[in-house]
Amino acid sequence: MPIRHAVLFAVVALALQACADMTTTASLPPRPPVDPRTQMAELEARIFALVQDERHKIDPAAKPLALDAELISVARAHSTDMAVKNYFAHKSPTGESSADLIMDKDEKWQGLLGENLAAQHFNVGYDVDIDVFAHRFVESWLESPSHKENLAFAAYDKTGVGAAVSGDTIYVTELFATDLGLPPVKDNPKSRKVTEYPDAKTARDAPPPKPVPRPPS
Repeated sequence: MPIRHAVLFAVVALALQACADMTTTASLPPRPPVDPRTQMAELEARIFALVQDERHKIDPAAKPLALDAELISVARAHSTDMAVKNYFAHKSPTGESSADLIMDKDEKWQGLLGENLAAQHFNVGYDVDIDVFAHRFVESWLESPSHKENLAFAAYDKTGVGAAVSGDTIYVTELFATDLGLPPVKDNPKSRKVTEYPDAKTARDAPPPKPVPRPPS
């Protein structure tokens, strides 16, 4: 679903420590900062927890979100692709979306898929405060009506968060999904296609697309 992107910039300061003895005071050399690439799994987990909380504050009747391995894999792939190719969009420079990636991985996947994106700059050489950055990512979505509506859509019951780093920027993708109670796929997988809608409610209420007939044998 095409939605407005949210970008937020943050700077994190590093406090240096010092030690002292009875006669002299000397500054310890600063420890090297933590490689932010090693912190992405922790950031993903924190964003997931915050979104889960905010979702139920907005709508107590919303279904709880379960982490889904397939959605996590695709969310990470999209964030990594944005980081490597230096773009920020729901579709890659070659036109692939997260929905396309899911269909490629699982030809029987069907349902409603929503996506929120965000990116933040950080000071290279300084620690990234995971809790601060996670709150800022989620707050940026809550400040955008379309992002907020997406993460709060009550029918979603699965999610996956993926984060990646490039230079001084952290990219985050969160995917939300529901199968809408549809029966298992029985038609030709190649007959199915991705249909885009402006928001989750419109997609939920739209009639299912007609399958493409099988080619004659």
